[in-house]
Amino acid sequence: HGLGRLKPIYCDRIDKGILWSNKPITIIKETETTALVDGNLGLGLYIGPYCMNLAIQKAKKYGVGFVAVQRSTHYGIAGYYASMAAEAGCVGLCGTNARPSIAPTFGVEPMLGT
Repeated sequence: HGLGRLKPIYCDRIDKGILWSNKPITIIKETETTALVDGNLGLGLYIGPYCMNLAIQKAKKYGVGFVAVQRSTHYGIAGYYASMAAEAGCVGLCGTNARPSIAPTFGVEPMLGT
C-alpha cells in the first residue's frame, strides 16, 4: 500500500470527482451516545480519525459511543482507529465495506473486500 495508493486511490478519484479533498464533515443525526456522519465524499483518512475521536468523547462521557459514517472514501488502516480507542482507555471496533477484490482461500473468484 503506502505511496502506491496515492495516484490510483486518491489522485485519480479526485480527478474523476468521486473524492473531494476539501469537503466538510456533516453530522446528520446525533444523540448522547451515537452519531450518523456524512463524509460528503471527503478524504477517509481525515473522516476516520474525526469519527473515532467523536466516539471516544461519547464513550468517556456516557460509557458508550457509536459513530456510523456514510459517503466516505478509502480510510486506510482500520486497526489505527481501534488503537486510538485503546490508547484512550476504551474498546474500539472499526469496520468498513469494500468491493470484492480478492478470492477466498482456494477460490478463484473475488468475493472479499479489503
